[in-house]
Amino acid sequence: MTTRTTSEAPARTTDGGLGPHRRICLHDHLDGALRPATIIDLAAGIGHELPAADPTALRRWFRDSANSGSLERYLETFAHTVDVTQTADALRRVAREYVADCAADGMVHAEVRWAPEQHVAGGLTLDDAVDAVQAGLAEGVAEVKAAGGHLSVVQILCAMRHLDRSLEIAELVVRRVRAAASDHVASDTASETTTSHGGVPGEPAPGSVVAFDLAGPERGFPASDHRAALELLAENFVPVTLHAGEADGAESMADALTAGRALRLGHGVRLLDEDPDAQSPLSRWIRDRRIALEVCPCSNLQTGASAVWGEDIAHHPATRLLRHGFAVTISPDNRLMSDTSVGNELELLREQAGWDMADLVAVQRNAARAAFVPRAYQEWLECHVTGEDA
Repeated sequence: MTTRTTSEAPARTTDGGLGPHRRICLHDHLDGALRPATIIDLAAGIGHELPAADPTALRRWFRDSANSGSLERYLETFAHTVDVTQTADALRRVAREYVADCAADGMVHAEVRWAPEQHVAGGLTLDDAVDAVQAGLAEGVAEVKAAGGHLSVVQILCAMRHLDRSLEIAELVVRRVRAAASDHVASDTASETTTSHGGVPGEPAPGSVVAFDLAGPERGFPASDHRAALELLAENFVPVTLHAGEADGAESMADALTAGRALRLGHGVRLLDEDPDAQSPLSRWIRDRRIALEVCPCSNLQTGASAVWGEDIAHHPATRLLRHGFAVTISPDNRLMSDTSVGNELELLREQAGWDMADLVAVQRNAARAAFVPRAYQEWLECHVTGEDA
């Protein structure tokens, strides 16, 4: 692995891996992707005390603190990243920088998730916060395209499963998804020769909201506790991905599918803990219905989510899941806490788990087909990340 230094921050890249192929990221938390230098800068502006004052030392602190083997302790590191992003300017900045880091990681499409309810302590409304992130993402995408590249980035809004604002967040998502759909139809109607966002059929508006998620402590806070929010989303045909099978077992995945009608599962790595041959009705349903699993290997090792299978990438269940025919996708989860990227995750799987080019392309194909975008754009992404458009 190499590190390429940009004018603003080092970007982790890889040698080998997918080579010329581009990548897709489906599970990436914005508040887990801040640059250490940005955290220090924002903290200085509000008088927030950090555990380290140097970017390198701070990066190391986040990584070491996250290596606890506990999801609950892992989540404690977010106190700093959330505290420094309570203003529109801060959210806009980190969103713009996130896009630049995705571009450096070889991304062609990214779906970044975050919880607006955690960013209103400074006086922002939920809509103010989402507007700020959308503006930053749009600015970042515009910069990538101005430089001759292509990158689409959209938002997935999370409700915190241990809190009580899920219906409010679901209403926000429904409103935003409807607005984006209306804008897209209006733009397409106005022009018969070009699409509204860069010439690729079905390409979403930069920074638009596309789906809903439940994040936070999983054990003891099932998706079914948020039935009203999930029913509203289903009634309005809004896509849902839910964290499940990370801190809790197969029962949390079943709950996400039945109560939440989830189209994707965040992590899902504990599916085979008690069903190693993938023969249970739940396993068959997830595999045969192509419910995408948003697997994050480095994060799973840190939180202990994959501990049943071992303590290294070589024994991570991503390989077993892929060999059993599940729709595995690979993402970083939290780039800062795990000191990783999509490229790094894929390279580790290639080096330590024996993945070959066919495996690397397969998970990108799965990601394209599972992306929360129109079918026309899914097809374009699939050709682009597999090299089938060459």
